[in-house]
Formats: sequence, C-alpha cells, structure tokens
Amino acid sequence: MIITIDGPAAAGKGTISSYLSAKYKLAYFDTGMVYRAVGLQMVLTGTDLQNQEAAVAIARNLTFPQMMELSVHPDFRSDIGSNAASVVSAYPEVRSALLMMQQNFALNPVFADGSPASGAVYDGRDTGTVICPHANLKLFITATTEVRAMRRYKEFLQKGIITSYDKVLQDMIARDERDSKRSTAPLKPAEDAVIIDTSELDINAVIATIIPLVEAKL
Repeated sequence: MIITIDGPAAAGKGTISSYLSAKYKLAYFDTGMVYRAVGLQMVLTGTDLQNQEAAVAIARNLTFPQMMELSVHPDFRSDIGSNAASVVSAYPEVRSALLMMQQNFALNPVFADGSPASGAVYDGRDTGTVICPHANLKLFITATTEVRAMRRYKEFLQKGIITSYDKVLQDMIARDERDSKRSTAPLKPAEDAVIIDTSELDINAVIATIIPLVEAKL
C-alpha cells in the first residue's frame, strides 16, 4: 500500500501523513527532508544557493546518516531551511540525483528502526506525479496562501523562532511561484489525485474525509 500526500507548504501534509502512517502501520517518508538537507548544508557551509554545481555535488553525495544529522539542526525546519530547500529543489540535476533514493524506498519500505513495512506514506511535493506515479492512493492537500502562511507563522512561534507573519507570507508566495514554475515537475496534482482544500477544515474534518478513501483501497 503506497499513499502519496502532495501539495504546497503548510497545507497539512505532514500531520496527515503522520496520522495515516501510524493508523495503518505504514512507513513514513518525508521527501522534503532530502532537499532540506542539501539546502541547509549549503547554508551552513556558506555556499551560494544559486551555485547549482555545488548543490548537485552535495545531492549526489548525500547519505541517510548525514540527512538525519542535519534534520536535528534548528534551521532544518525554519524558514531558512524551507527557502533553501525550495531553491535547490528547482535544479533538475539535484532532483535527478535524489529521485532514485526516494523511489527505491517504495520497493523496500522500512520503519525508522529498519524493520520492514507493508507499505509507505510519502509526504512531499511531486510524490504522486514523479516519485510514485503508481501509488495506490494519491492525495493533493492544499489551502489558501494566507491560511498556510498563518499556520506556518504560528508553528514558528511555538518553536521560538522569531519572525513575522508578513515575512512568512512573502516567503511562501515566492516559494509557491518557484515551485509552480519549475522547468522540471512543477507543483501540480496528479491527474488521478483527490484534491482536498483544508482552508476551512480542522484536522479532524480532514481525516474524516480521507479515511474512507484509504479504506476503499485496502
């Protein structure tokens, strides 16, 4: 059982993916981590994010232990990490270097402890269109830019990250534009994806909408 959760930033993909992976005992793969790892590594080493050759080199040499080490850095989930990930993910050669790692996981999904899983939930952009086009169920989770920016702003405040709503909103607008205009795999729903707008729904309502879709595929 492979489920893909696609959509723009702060639409609710992570929360939904975590819930489904726990409920149905499926492995959880946050595909955005690979791009965050590459982007943050560039930031931490003072490498210009516009340096595509450097980004490709880091992507080709990225290992799972390195990614996990970078994931505990304070900026991994901050707007710094998010923006860096958005920039490097627009480079076709970076995406190509990381694609195989992500696709192979569907063939042999495992839990965090390395034990085998019967399937996986993929959380991230292009999961239903590029990474797992043959997934059993494809969901595209979205919401208005303003709602997503407020969610991300509140998330930052809870983590003690100092920023402003206006900055988060402008960063999100810029990120959405980059993602939608990528020359390779622009952000869009798969043709057979179920689109769910969470702008006016709480998490319970979203889950209640999704559960019947999953059950129908089991």
